[in-house]
Amino acid sequence: MLHPKFASDRPALLFDLDGTLVDSVYQHVLAWRDALEEAGFPLAVWRIHRRIGMSGGLFVSALARETGRILNSHEIEQIQRLHADAYARYASQVRPLPGARDLLRYLARASVPFAIATSGYQESAATAINALGVEPGFPLITRDQVAHAKPDPDLFLAAADRLGVSIEQSVVIGDSIWDLLAARRARALPVGLLSGGYGEDELQRAGAYRVYQDPADLLAHLDEVGVRRP
Repeated sequence: MLHPKFASDRPALLFDLDGTLVDSVYQHVLAWRDALEEAGFPLAVWRIHRRIGMSGGLFVSALARETGRILNSHEIEQIQRLHADAYARYASQVRPLPGARDLLRYLARASVPFAIATSGYQESAATAINALGVEPGFPLITRDQVAHAKPDPDLFLAAADRLGVSIEQSVVIGDSIWDLLAARRARALPVGLLSGGYGEDELQRAGAYRVYQDPADLLAHLDEVGVRRP
């Protein structure tokens, strides 16, 4: 895939990764389940899913509160490491979502600026990025590169800065309410996808301007987010 030669008259598209471009949400859910069980407080997978998309530290703290436990920083880091190890066992199951590769190829050919901003660390994001077929050096912001992850706006602000575009002229595409909250806090236009398991009403309540099924559906409606197709 060629890097896009960006056009200033088009909005930048800032993508979440898991559940937005790759079908990996439930692999993360299972990896968190395994990590939490190993750490000694099992939780039902539906409770875990509701927090997917948050930064790992906030995620663990929020779930710990549901069990009445308070974790120190060492325990949180340990559970995050357990999650990374567990996710590595599921990562081979990750596939691009329908239309994801076509969408990114189209944006590159049309000179539309775009980047990926994920709450995951570089190591865990690598498999998903490889599945998308993007070249090394692709504009990618991971948890390693910012002070705070979603629902804080840091990831999307850093992505816009990497592209050299205004965040106010950017569109954030994500599958979770945490993506959309971060987008609103960053002052970008939030757009939701249903491919991560959140319902349309939830995404709309979180501020989504439009909600699409998956990347293929977004590709078919790019004009609705300001990207005109020939």
